Amino acid sequence: MHNMKHYINRLMVAASCIMALSACDDNSWNDKLDGFEEPRPQDVKKISYTLTPNDYKLIANNSTNKALAGDELAADLQAVASQCYFTDKIDPLDYIPALLSDPQFPYFALSNGSAIKVTYQTLGEQPEQVTGVVTAPKYTVSEQDYKDAWDNGDNYANSFAPSCPAVNNIPNILAKAYPDAEEGQYVVVTYNNASQDPEVGEKPFELTSVLGTAATGQNLTVNGYVSAIDVQGFVLTDASGSIYCYRGRDYNDGSIKIGTQLALAGTVASRNKSIQFGNAATFEIKGDQEVKYPAAKTYTGAELDALVAQSTIPACTYVSMTGKVKINGNNTNLIIDGASTAQGSPSYCTPEIQAQLVDGSTVTVNGYWYAVAGGRYCSICVTSVTAPSKANTAAASRALEVSSEKENTIYYFDGTAWSAPSNMTMLNHADYQAMGQSRDNLSGTLPQTMIPAYLRTKFPYAQPNDVKFVAFAYYNGSSTETRCARCIFNGSEWEGGFNGANYVTSQFVKKNGKWNYSPDVEITLPAGKGIEISTLYFQTCVDWVKDNVPDGAAYISSYGNNEYYCGTSAYQGNVDLRPSAAKSQYSGYQSMTDDEVVALEKKRFETEVMPAALAILHPDAAPTPKGIEPEYIINFYYYDGTTKPATIIYKVTGTAQFEYVSCTWNK
Repeated sequence: MHNMKHYINRLMVAASCIMALSACDDNSWNDKLDGFEEPRPQDVKKISYTLTPNDYKLIANNSTNKALAGDELAADLQAVASQCYFTDKIDPLDYIPALLSDPQFPYFALSNGSAIKVTYQTLGEQPEQVTGVVTAPKYTVSEQDYKDAWDNGDNYANSFAPSCPAVNNIPNILAKAYPDAEEGQYVVVTYNNASQDPEVGEKPFELTSVLGTAATGQNLTVNGYVSAIDVQGFVLTDASGSIYCYRGRDYNDGSIKIGTQLALAGTVASRNKSIQFGNAATFEIKGDQEVKYPAAKTYTGAELDALVAQSTIPACTYVSMTGKVKINGNNTNLIIDGASTAQGSPSYCTPEIQAQLVDGSTVTVNGYWYAVAGGRYCSICVTSVTAPSKANTAAASRALEVSSEKENTIYYFDGTAWSAPSNMTMLNHADYQAMGQSRDNLSGTLPQTMIPAYLRTKFPYAQPNDVKFVAFAYYNGSSTETRCARCIFNGSEWEGGFNGANYVTSQFVKKNGKWNYSPDVEITLPAGKGIEISTLYFQTCVDWVKDNVPDGAAYISSYGNNEYYCGTSAYQGNVDLRPSAAKSQYSGYQSMTDDEVVALEKKRFETEVMPAALAILHPDAAPTPKGIEPEYIINFYYYDGTTKPATIIYKVTGTAQFEYVSCTWNK
């Protein structure tokens, strides 16, 4: 079998290039009737084609496909246009033929006998890595996690760094966070990472003292720290006071947190009876620091009524308000005893804070009161929510300054320990920025172009057949979800299902003016010396005879590249049916007539040797899931004194099981 394996390894690429897929008409191999010449098709082609985003739209909007889908599957069909993949409800084998006949499809006018190998995406059964990542919980490393990791008292940073690397510490953090994790569990971990260690004893960040006297219209430069956060902005505090800084929704990529030091410049604006900085203000992150909140100011209900009736309120005051939570749609308010007009309004809270505001519960809210909305609602940027008797006055821990970037990494539990799989990567803020994205996500068909480019840069020394899983945030039009692409390097490009789907290739053949799915395979083996595909197939035949036929070596020539059990010749690239040559090689033929020798060789080739070679070279050949038994159509040449063409047909009845159908050398 050594020679056969040598050819398989060296020549299979050549075989795949020459193989062409096509349908086979039952009578296409018959000799033509005398006096009758069949009209020749004008444009018969065998091509490969990958569906484009526009093709998916054509499929979804095609009238034939709409009628096929009906009302029940109309929405599923339209989803194909936006998702660019098929599902188990919209079977590509049923819906692609209409595209191939669409005048907007570039090859719709091909003639009968043409075959197109269409590559498309389908959301079938996903690899366990893909489903594991897509459904993985998300864990954000906390300040306490960083403090434990540094294990250096007050000298720690709110990030990992070269002397305290993430890879050494996250496994322990996850072990504590998920004590009951089971083998196969994935987690998306978000953390801060610094390229340099923090410097102990560096010059401290000096707070300004300008906010206590800030007034509308002033252009100020402020050195302060973030003392409260909501989803639309934050409160900036310096040595003299605080001010609310409006930024707009989704402003925070994770770099702004409680204690972040900022150098901010902007114009003070008047809004809702107080002052604030608008989103035109610019800032630069300088580091992190300890946050201590002042004693909270409390008001009676009557005092709040009086304050909200005034034209202005005290600028960004740290307050404590106790009341009953009232949730109405997206609005959350506090009903305060003794107040007939004023209500507390925890505004644009982070999900963590909002989860603590349960409708009907009585709570104490601490935070910065920075505006009066609607003439009565006291807008508060919340720092804590507690039961009335447990108002939070604790301060955050102290951390050293260090410039860091937020990163996301996939971790996997193998049943014993957590680790970051080497075949997985996840897009981070810097990656999205490099891709030109204003937000940290991809949308539409961007994954198809962006992820291959990312992998080329990330893994410049990838080897053929390397597999990588790339996790990324995907905006589906209404929300952001985690998706994972399985990508394979083909030697020059990365290929894969970039929106969580898998690439599949199916053949469609045009017959009687219509395109239909056909899994048939046609292989052409030209006659001649040194033709690689012919050498591959016939050497496989020769090696099989030697290894599997009783006294097989006796049929093989001294050069080991042709045999006379059925006549296959890897040297000449044909089947040698000369009885004289067979009798010269194998003495067992001496008692047989020439016709008997030829008939026996043909039968062996048809029913034993070529089926065995096909099973070796095509081990994955099998009936389709719909029960269609593909035909393998082999065009080859035989020599009986002159070189003649022949075509043999096999039907695939099971995995790597080839059943003989017919051969034209018998006609």
